[in-house]
This record gives sequence, C-alpha cells and structure tokens, in this order.
Amino acid sequence: MRATATDQPQRPRLDFRFLLSLQWLGGLVFCAVIAVACALLGQWQMDRRMDAVAEINKVLANYDDPAVLLARNAELFTDFQAEQEWTPVEMTGEYLEGDTRIVRNRPLAGKPGYEVLVPFRADTGDVIVVNRGWLPIGNDTPGRPDTVPAPPEGGVTVVARVKPGEPTLDRGAPEGQLPSIDLAALEESVGYPVADTAYGQLADEIPAPATTLQHPPKPPLDEGPHLSYSLQWFTFGLMSFIVWGYTARQKAVNDRDDRELGLTEDDGYLSAHRPPRVRPVRRRGGRPTDEEVEDALLDAADLRR
Repeated sequence: MRATATDQPQRPRLDFRFLLSLQWLGGLVFCAVIAVACALLGQWQMDRRMDAVAEINKVLANYDDPAVLLARNAELFTDFQAEQEWTPVEMTGEYLEGDTRIVRNRPLAGKPGYEVLVPFRADTGDVIVVNRGWLPIGNDTPGRPDTVPAPPEGGVTVVARVKPGEPTLDRGAPEGQLPSIDLAALEESVGYPVADTAYGQLADEIPAPATTLQHPPKPPLDEGPHLSYSLQWFTFGLMSFIVWGYTARQKAVNDRDDRELGLTEDDGYLSAHRPPRVRPVRRRGGRPTDEEVEDALLDAADLRR
C-alpha cells in the first residue's frame, strides 16, 4: 500500500534562536554600521549629481541666450545670483589696459597657463572685470607668459558671460598677478571700484583684437557617473543584510540536519572530531525516507562509540 503525503514524517522547523547570541547580534550591528556608511556615501554621490544637474541646467538656460544690455542689467555683476551664471551681457566702453592682471595656475585642456583679466569701463560708468582668455606658460621668463596680447583700443563692444567671483586663496603671487579671480583683491590692487560679485567671461568683442586669446570651451552637459555610483553604494549597504540573513539561514539548516543525525555539541563532543556529515539522499519533495533516517542515526551512533 503506497504511503500518502500525510504519512511522511514532518521535518523539524528551523531554529533561529541562535540569532540572540552576542556573536550574531554583533554581526547584525556590524551590518547596520556598513549600511549606514554606504547610505552616506550613496547620498554624497547623489548630492554631487544634483550639483552637476544644476550646473547643466544653468548652461542650458543661459549660455546660448541673446545678450542682454548692461545698462538694464548691471546687477548681474554687482548682485550676482547663482541662477544667472553664463548669462551673456553686451556692454560698450573701453578697456583699461594699464590695469591688466594675470591669474596664475589656470590649466586648460590639461595644459598649464594663465588667464588675463582686464577692467572694462562701460559707458554706464560701471567697471566690469573681463576675463579675455587663456595664455600658455612662457618660455622666456619663469612664472610669466611670454607676451600678453593687448585688447582693442578705444571704443569696444564686448559680449561677456556672467561668472561668479572666486574666493581668496591663502597664497601669494608676483606683482601684477593674482592667485585667483578674487575681485575684491583686484579692486584693492587697481585702487578704484569694480563690480565685485561677478566678472565677464569674454565671448566676443568688436573690433576684433590683433591677437585673440584662447577661450574655454562650452561647459559639458554630462552629469557624470554619480547616479550609478550612488546606486552601487545603496546596493552594497543592502547586500550586507542579505549576506547576514543568508548565512543565518544556512546555519539553521545545518543545525537541523545535525539534530536529525544525532550530531550535537551539547554533550561536549568536539567539533574537530565530528565525523563528516553524510546527507541522506532526498526523495522527491525533499524528505528522506524512514529507512534513510534510521540508517543515518545508526551510523552516527557507531561513530560515537
């Protein structure tokens, strides 16, 4: 007569009480610490992505717009707001070439060099600092460009994109040079008021100069790998709990199998002398037959003698 499913012995449930031990609770705390660290790193990468997206949005919103007139928008340079960066501004006036300043340590496309700042006195009376472009390092005199091309003389129409001034750097520079585009320091060096919250990155000037400086390219519209890095950190944090849980379940399964085979360490039997575990062959459905369980128990009893 064929045995039915109800006639099969029920396997004991998995026992997870060992999770209350200091060892396993300590492991859980360690996983929590790892998860918090990964979450913080993931959020840091997400914040970097948001900063990159904000910069991209400013380029998309302002960079290629028609130029606005300085006469109606002088506050762009005197009361700069972050969302106004890259706005093109048209102004007419003249360069104050005698107050040209060179900014040190300004790499472009991986090459070291300088940027040339020239105050521009507009017809409105405002003095706007214009970054006319980039020069490579010189070969004749160390620490200086070989030549600084002159701006156009007389009346000039300039189109420049608004950029925020840079912070003061705690380092010096030779006479006529600046360590950064620190507008307050430039104002102090020239001795007259200039717009001190933003400067203009030259886009065009009419008439054209005899020698044109190199201009930086349009900012890239690439937010970088920050999103993927962020997701990876969050995944690593989650994986620590998954590994802990998987390891705990495997231990519970192994402990149940040991109990079925009569192999326990409660009686002082050393694990180092434990006989190799022989897992009974499972019948369809995953349960051993009665004969297989009986044989395994007899084998274990013989090995303990």
